[in-house]
Amino acid sequence: MTVDAGPNVLIWDVTFACPLRCSHCYTESGRRRPQNLSHEEMLRVADALITFRPVMITLCGGEPLTVPRIVEVVEHFARAGVRVFLYTSGWSMPEQTVRDLAGIVAKIVVSVDGATAEVHDRIRGRAGSFDRAMAALALLDAESARRVAAGESPLRFGIDNVVVRSNYHQLDEMCTSVAPRFPHLSEVAFGAVVPTGLASRVSYGEHEMLSDEQVAALVDEETRQRLQRAAPGSVTVSTTDNFGVQMHPDYIASHPDFRPLEIEPDGGVRAMPIYEGTVGNLLTEDPYVLWERSRSRWQDPFVLECLRGIRSRRDWAEAVRRIDYRFGSDEVRARIDRRRVFEPGQAPRQIALRPVGG
Repeated sequence: MTVDAGPNVLIWDVTFACPLRCSHCYTESGRRRPQNLSHEEMLRVADALITFRPVMITLCGGEPLTVPRIVEVVEHFARAGVRVFLYTSGWSMPEQTVRDLAGIVAKIVVSVDGATAEVHDRIRGRAGSFDRAMAALALLDAESARRVAAGESPLRFGIDNVVVRSNYHQLDEMCTSVAPRFPHLSEVAFGAVVPTGLASRVSYGEHEMLSDEQVAALVDEETRQRLQRAAPGSVTVSTTDNFGVQMHPDYIASHPDFRPLEIEPDGGVRAMPIYEGTVGNLLTEDPYVLWERSRSRWQDPFVLECLRGIRSRRDWAEAVRRIDYRFGSDEVRARIDRRRVFEPGQAPRQIALRPVGG
């Protein structure tokens, strides 16, 4: 990696606001301050990121569709030649928003963590969230069909499934039951849960974290091919252990083209994706200065000690807890201290549902 090479994997958590309460939430969204910027400030952060000349950026959260004028932010990136991938729970996806995004976004991904409402809603922490996700996928499918009929390029959309113990048995059903509902669906991605945020809790590791054997089976080529055969022929199926975001020094050394940068909603730059601890803010400092600070953290002796001691997923969770507590702010440490013990089987919250298209 050359000295002047900037990040090429950009992830912007545009808000920590979220209507769901996912048991594994990596950013603890919906349980903390949203940290939303004004629209003008968001465009300034976008301009700072554009200086890296990225090919693409992922907008996630929290729930990006809760951000006012998020479509205009996507347009801003698109005009600069940056492809935008947007991740959503699908909880509230008005038809007009789908229309507005269809021509400018590279891909919309809906998070679906179970093939049935019972499993998905329990993991996502809100009753009705599965039905909302299915309705959102139906809207995306209808818009893609409309565009194809009009001679336009189809809207690319997919499903992202965070694999945990309680939905591990539904991988095939995701491909045989959920995917076929949407003829224009392009992909289903299965990714092993990452032990960060709420998923780094010791109690979560005891009840929901995949075992090392389950992770190995998930990414085995025979598993991927089996799932691919189960899915419709037009759908691409992928599986991953998400090992890259561990930021292990051996992985970084062997993958010089993997240069990730994660940005918090307020423009703060995380030193390492998935780990707490920022190195400055894009609203007030030079983007390349922050990038160099981030890269320096990757070689911090304490970080290297934590990461080199990882031999299992539980070791990884322990490393996350140590790094987060070491480099997080007082506010971060207080939030970590307040995290509740994970209670398996807890019923999802019930709330009144509004029409999805409203």
